[in-house]
Amino acid sequence: MIVVEGVNKTFNEAQILKNVEAKFHPGKVNMVIGKSGSGKTVLLKSLVGLHKIDSGSITFDGRDFTKMRTKEKIAIRKEVGMLFQGGALFDSSTIEENVIYPLDMFTNFTKAEKLKRANFCLERVNLTGVNKQFPSELSGGMQKRAAIARAIALNPKYLFCDEPNSGLDPQTAIVIDKLIQEITKEYGITTVVNTHDMNSVLAGADSVVFIFEGHSWWHGSRTDLLDSGNPELDDFLFSSELMRRIRPTKQHK
Repeated sequence: MIVVEGVNKTFNEAQILKNVEAKFHPGKVNMVIGKSGSGKTVLLKSLVGLHKIDSGSITFDGRDFTKMRTKEKIAIRKEVGMLFQGGALFDSSTIEENVIYPLDMFTNFTKAEKLKRANFCLERVNLTGVNKQFPSELSGGMQKRAAIARAIALNPKYLFCDEPNSGLDPQTAIVIDKLIQEITKEYGITTVVNTHDMNSVLAGADSVVFIFEGHSWWHGSRTDLLDSGNPELDDFLFSSELMRRIRPTKQHK
């Protein structure tokens, strides 16, 4: 479990995160939602150590990441997989080389062991036979799956996904959502997903944290979203066409 307690973060005198509290559970797809500029991306980057928080604590299964020395933080990062917005594959490297990259950085595996692990991960995301291809030769959805293969190469305990469906058509987005759900449950990963995609939230979120103007404003299950009684959350949810279609049906019941 990842526990966030009283986290604050300021950039250039502008406070972005304000006493944020959250719990992200293992074996669950924990989604973070909120408007652009609400602070959810800063929160995600703080969780993985890309931003140093001003105060508060972030613990990974009882281990306080914010108080660790560099060597201890590296040990935690070995347990982390990251799916960046857009995939962030290395264009000049083959898919195989992309997946092997974290194994080169954090393991002492032999070349044969790295290749075996890379092939396993690519097979798990239904991408066999693309080892020697380059990212530009794959579709957007295939690139995202390759990025997921790289993210799980180290068999992570924690998986962070930043807008995994960004730039994808609806059908491909569903494939990526299901893959993240399957991997999370199959390996008991603590998965944290930042998203604007309410289709993803309604279909696959086990728990939801709503960030509003830097505050952790609401949390609950996806089934609680439509009856939250939180006016700011309602304004956010029902600003989308999908949720406007759902809302009258819910009220009619």
